[in-house]
Amino acid sequence: MYDQTLADHWQIHPVDTFRQGIYPRDNEGWFPAHVPAHWQQLSGFEHYAGRVVYRCRFPWSDAEAADQAMCRRWLRLNGVFYHSRVYLNGVDLGPHTGYFEPHEREITGLLQRENTLLVEVECPDERNKSGKTMITGVFSHWDCLDPQANPGGIWLPVELHHSRAVRLARGRLLTLTCNDRFAQIRFDLEVDAATACDATVRLTFTPRTFAGEAQQIEQQRSLGHGPQQLGGLIKLREPRLWWTHDLGRPELYDVTVEVLVDGHVSDVLPITFGVRTFELRNWLPYLNGERFLVKGNNYPPGDMRIATMDKARCAADLELARDCHMNMLRVHAHVDHPAFYEAANEAGILLWQDFPLQWLYASSILQEARRQVRVMVHQLGSHPSVAIWCMHNESFLIEDTADESIWTRIKMQLSVFGPNWNRNVMDTQLKAIVEQEDPTRPVVRSSGELDITYLREGTDGHAYFGWYRNYGDLRDAEVMQKRFSNNMRFVTEFGTQSFPNLESSLRFMPDPLTDEAITQLATRHGLQAEIMDNWLPWRQAGSLANVIKLSQDYQIFINRYYIDRLRNNKYRPTGGIIAFLLLDPYPAVLWSVVDYWRVPKRSYEAMRMAYSPQYAYCIFDPRMYSIGEAITLALSVVNDARRGIVGAQLAARLSDPGGNVLAEVRHRVNLPADCLPIIVDRLRLTPTQAGRYALTIELTGVDHEIHQIYEIAVG
Repeated sequence: MYDQTLADHWQIHPVDTFRQGIYPRDNEGWFPAHVPAHWQQLSGFEHYAGRVVYRCRFPWSDAEAADQAMCRRWLRLNGVFYHSRVYLNGVDLGPHTGYFEPHEREITGLLQRENTLLVEVECPDERNKSGKTMITGVFSHWDCLDPQANPGGIWLPVELHHSRAVRLARGRLLTLTCNDRFAQIRFDLEVDAATACDATVRLTFTPRTFAGEAQQIEQQRSLGHGPQQLGGLIKLREPRLWWTHDLGRPELYDVTVEVLVDGHVSDVLPITFGVRTFELRNWLPYLNGERFLVKGNNYPPGDMRIATMDKARCAADLELARDCHMNMLRVHAHVDHPAFYEAANEAGILLWQDFPLQWLYASSILQEARRQVRVMVHQLGSHPSVAIWCMHNESFLIEDTADESIWTRIKMQLSVFGPNWNRNVMDTQLKAIVEQEDPTRPVVRSSGELDITYLREGTDGHAYFGWYRNYGDLRDAEVMQKRFSNNMRFVTEFGTQSFPNLESSLRFMPDPLTDEAITQLATRHGLQAEIMDNWLPWRQAGSLANVIKLSQDYQIFINRYYIDRLRNNKYRPTGGIIAFLLLDPYPAVLWSVVDYWRVPKRSYEAMRMAYSPQYAYCIFDPRMYSIGEAITLALSVVNDARRGIVGAQLAARLSDPGGNVLAEVRHRVNLPADCLPIIVDRLRLTPTQAGRYALTIELTGVDHEIHQIYEIAVG
């Protein structure tokens, strides 16, 4: 049970070596600190990496210690990057490794009137990018964070808790089956008993989002001395199900777990819970037994300094996703702030949850990875929003994504198609562990495993055709879709970089761009300048406004190219469309559709239209056509909503480069609920002159009207 947060009187002391808790008692060499925070947020520590010692001096009065004979006291550090060791009043409480797992130690009998808490923290930079040793995912190696940023520090609150004889350290609830009459729920608890005893476990399910009676279930248990696991099955009567926002209501329960000894409450653990099932059947998603199409985006840490995130900021990010008709976010190669998962539960957004592994690691991390993956699954398992576990992102050799030299590309391909310890040994073991620990969710071995018919079975697809030369251009994408269509079953990455809107860009770059500014953007702010050169004449654009327009126009074109084709293959075989990237975690030029200051780019508005539940589009090869070449333009519509649409109006107009109308059609269309794509009409164009022909498509009488223009280039 929570007592208080140690939020004040923190100091920090940089060190070269740790001294087993023995440090100067005066203030010499100590600097004011904030907790929770990252040390690079502190003045004078902006570029620091390595080792520090935190110190907090706090009082503990006799009044707070009342009933101490019957109480056990606990110190809880909710999150520390990355290695830590804790001392309280000179007593060594032991080490801990891992940034997202709470570190809890019993301190019964150690509290005094005046107390000194010391926390040794180590978070070095990962120098060997192909042999990393810390399970920090994107925080230590990513092209979407400042490469000079180090996440080190106590990034979540430090708290004091108390219990009686039995401590409830952690709990998890899983929905095994559910229908209108009942839900079978499995509970898993981690407890610590001071002595062997008989106890009562009481779970109270109180509706949070709807009116209803609370349900209470009790079970008797005999406990041994010390830490142990408790588990069991319970039935919840007439459950209200949790749905994504586009399929229904995300109904939630506040669950209170209590352990009682001799009729007295020994400890209490609150859990947010939603009743739901989720499956992937040949990569087609089913929520509570209903098939649906996943539409979403990758979610980075909401801020490079993740300690600064809170419930309100997380909820605002999820609202951006909801407004863009997204029903899933991929938590990209990290475990996010605890507030993010609570906000996702409430927003009705599903989460593809990555374990924090990004590219390649040293084999020495295997045992720690096996331990931490169990922690992640139990720590996040109660959240109804968490739908899919993924063990690793792109488990192959990448050190710098901007490096497209021939030798770098050869080495990467060898790690993709050849022997790979990370993928074949570590990720395979982690997948087996998670499947055993959580049988209710799909588990992906590693994201981005290429599927090659008859040779190897892949996982989800990554499609950077039109950006990275290693993938190729859109002609190569067309070949991929035709010959290796399984890679289009569930795509979790595609996109291009674009500059933020002008007002935001001017906050961290000059107008016009200079060579020095471009170098700075490439070094610190993510811009892949040479790669952008392959596709856009952006250096010759002149003003910054023109650069922004060029890059956002291209991003809109590429994103729509993928979304159109994936929606056109809905359920045949496509089950999921997840773009890359929702937003910037710091001021940057990235693949995002929303910048760091949460200002949507034009590409966000375009994606919102492309993800609309009712959508009209046209598929044709994105190439230069010849004069006199016959071009067929199929006008298609699709409906992802759970209700049918009667009497929608589709209008299309084809114009030549001079703006003269060549053809115009109008159709009244009925769209069944969650229907497959319907070809409403086919226009045929035989161009007679060079230039850009325009196909304008409008869909009205639907939830969100569609108005878009396709250009057909003729040379």
